[in-house]
Amino acid sequence: MDDQLRTVAQNGDIDALYRRVAEDPYILDRIDRLPIADTPLHQAARSGKPHFAMEVANLKPSLSSKLNHMGLSPLHLALQNNCSHMVRGLITINSKLIRVKGKGMITPLHYVAEIDEADVSAEFLFACPSSIEDTTVKFETAVHIAVKNRSIRALKVLLGWLNRVNKEDILNWKDEDGNTALHIAVVKYLVKHVNVNVKNSNGMTAMDTFHLQGTMQNLEIGKILSSARAKTASNLTSNMTLRDYLNRKLTLIDIRDKYLGIYSRNNRSDIRAMVLVVAILIVTATYQAGLNPPGGYWQDNHKPATTNNGSSSANNTNTSLGQDQRPHYAGQFGRFWLL
Repeated sequence: MDDQLRTVAQNGDIDALYRRVAEDPYILDRIDRLPIADTPLHQAARSGKPHFAMEVANLKPSLSSKLNHMGLSPLHLALQNNCSHMVRGLITINSKLIRVKGKGMITPLHYVAEIDEADVSAEFLFACPSSIEDTTVKFETAVHIAVKNRSIRALKVLLGWLNRVNKEDILNWKDEDGNTALHIAVVKYLVKHVNVNVKNSNGMTAMDTFHLQGTMQNLEIGKILSSARAKTASNLTSNMTLRDYLNRKLTLIDIRDKYLGIYSRNNRSDIRAMVLVVAILIVTATYQAGLNPPGGYWQDNHKPATTNNGSSSANNTNTSLGQDQRPHYAGQFGRFWLL
């Protein structure tokens, strides 16, 4: 489309359109020969010029189903720009435009189901009943799309139509993940009304179960769980009450924090890690000292040899133990750290 014709379409100047066609009778034919093109109809849809669009559609009907470089037909663009007069005008000229598949094989009916346009959905169904059978590249029907986007008003229209034309079997059609619209509806309802982070008897949440499915994972259910802020059990914050906290036994971390004077629970992880390393070094050194005390100290289980007169000969000192004396506990401090 040349710049002159584009300007004419932007202004919606019908007289200028006919003058341009008179000057170049094949101008619309050349546009039509292109497999993908931005036509005067596309420009009219963006500019909100329904009368101009209908004139072009009347002169060259085939341009009405042409896709532009964004994968959109003039009817798709008219819907996106809320140009309802152009939408109704185009489907009056050719109701089969409702079945034109744009990018992702999305039809105008799929689009109105997504944005919950109940009135337009009803008009589309009456104008082109077979459009209810169209599926996207993901094998989704308009019902699938309405359910996934919680388009309640449009969904009621679609279900009412299926009931009246006796095509309820479409509800059993499956998308690429093997889900019918009912499957998706049930999952979305449950996610909305239940706690998605409740653990089962094995301590697993719904997200844990989803991850365990491996290659059998249903990606749509995964997306729904993620949007509902579902978490794995390991990522859940503790629901422990103050009573539970005080009743439980001290962990090794608690003992470490207690004797190193770390009371804040909001310390940065790197600081806590550094303190842990220092604590381990202290424990190791103390443990070694307990097992191998320096000269002049005995092990806990040391029994000094006695001489003939009953006195201890250890270290040749006067440190013999009497009957009322107890052995020292040089390794006791090290054992404490190992508890």
